[in-house]
Amino acid sequence: MIIDYDIHQLEPYINWDYFFYAWGMHNKPADERQKLQQEAEHVLADLEGRYRAHALFLLIDAHSEGDDIVLADGHRIPLLRQQQPGSDCLCLADFVHPEEDRIGLFATTVDMGLEKDFNHDAYQKMMVQLLADRLAEAAAECMHEAVRKHYWGYAPDEQLTMQQLHSEQFQGIRPAVGYPSLPDTSLNFVLNELLDFHQIGIRLTESGAMRPHASVSGLMMAHPQARYFAVGTIGSDQLTDYARRRGLPIEIVRKFLSANL
Repeated sequence: MIIDYDIHQLEPYINWDYFFYAWGMHNKPADERQKLQQEAEHVLADLEGRYRAHALFLLIDAHSEGDDIVLADGHRIPLLRQQQPGSDCLCLADFVHPEEDRIGLFATTVDMGLEKDFNHDAYQKMMVQLLADRLAEAAAECMHEAVRKHYWGYAPDEQLTMQQLHSEQFQGIRPAVGYPSLPDTSLNFVLNELLDFHQIGIRLTESGAMRPHASVSGLMMAHPQARYFAVGTIGSDQLTDYARRRGLPIEIVRKFLSANL
């Protein structure tokens, strides 16, 4: 399923706190932050009608098998488990039933022009790039809400404010590739096989990074107790096992997981 968004549709979903943080303005007085936001809103108004954001998602039957999620079509999504002393030893596969369940796969992005069309002005380029990042995240927020309430429909009566959405007071999670629960960016190659990122203009680098940079990809899980966590440091035993489950040489996987070793 592909959903295209005009900027005005996503503007209410923008989490401005992250925008201020990116500018180094999160500790500035409220009036300074408000001034920056007003400037950003003028830029968004100028971008309206010229650029769009896009979401792509797939809902598919699945079950867990060890630390893998096994999809109905036979694909496997290998995952990592916490190993640090004192951790809960969580793995995202723990939130998928071992016999019968469902998960979602998704990607969101913006038109490439938002990264290419403003190189003539360094300040404007930075402003648009940071807004593009917020729009990709807002598209993920908006899409996930629609999935919960309509497409998957496991929370049809959900009625949350934007503040509640931003603080993730909904059922389920959408862990993103490259984030602490799902740190291996090369999993984007697996998701790309299933979703075909090209449909919304996403290209992958050799390391699995997405272009445009303002792109998000990941999983959607509905389990009521599902929560985010950081995998953290893993041992050589899990590295070896993960490489086997990924079907990749351990030297390659070591590069993908260098921050977790």
